[in-house]
Amino acid sequence: MRPSGRNLSQMRPISIETGVMGHAEGSCLIRCGNTHVLCSATIEENPPRFLKGTGLGWVTAEYGMLPRATNTRNRREAAQGRQSGRTQEIQRLIGRSLRAGVDRVALGERQITIDCDVIQADGGTRCAAITGGWVALRLAVGKLLKAGIVTSDPILDHVAAVSCGIYAGQPVLDLDYAEDSEAGTDGNFVLTGAGRLIEVQMSAEGATFSREEMAKLLDLAEAGMAELVAAQKAAVA
Repeated sequence: MRPSGRNLSQMRPISIETGVMGHAEGSCLIRCGNTHVLCSATIEENPPRFLKGTGLGWVTAEYGMLPRATNTRNRREAAQGRQSGRTQEIQRLIGRSLRAGVDRVALGERQITIDCDVIQADGGTRCAAITGGWVALRLAVGKLLKAGIVTSDPILDHVAAVSCGIYAGQPVLDLDYAEDSEAGTDGNFVLTGAGRLIEVQMSAEGATFSREEMAKLLDLAEAGMAELVAAQKAAVA
């Protein structure tokens, strides 16, 4: 039995509210159970220096967690003068994942920055950030298309992510914190809407996992992706 009472293959409730930030070119608040992440997209007409003259666009991301997103207060990283290694790793993952779903030639020489701020954390924050970040990106690109600034849609496919793991000896979908903190194996799966893999992060904590178990987790992730993509489609419709 899972702590939440969910079935092994049951996702947490998903909701995506768009237009929550009036000044951003695209924004949403994604809720995956008790994990809530605010995502916004900012379009800048100047690409990074290393892309000047290449004709290629860029999508990057920044990630942060508010001090009381968790049970105890975390110090703001700005107050400490540097980002943690965890924060840097997560925001690079978000950027890599979203770029995989973008035609950078069609985007043109401009940069879109996706900001992901965790308001409340209950496991799977990086996955929620990727899923919600895609919605903010889709909305921002839609404005470029509507204004005629780009003529070909740079968005190639949906991009979303979900966590899966081995909890109490059973493969489970969409880990919350209670499960993630006790899971013998956990992984984050980033996929396109067509089911193509972008990135898989898997590790064992005190117990190894088999190829068969890994395949079962991937099957669960693919099932969860269908729900996430459906939520994305509904949000941007």
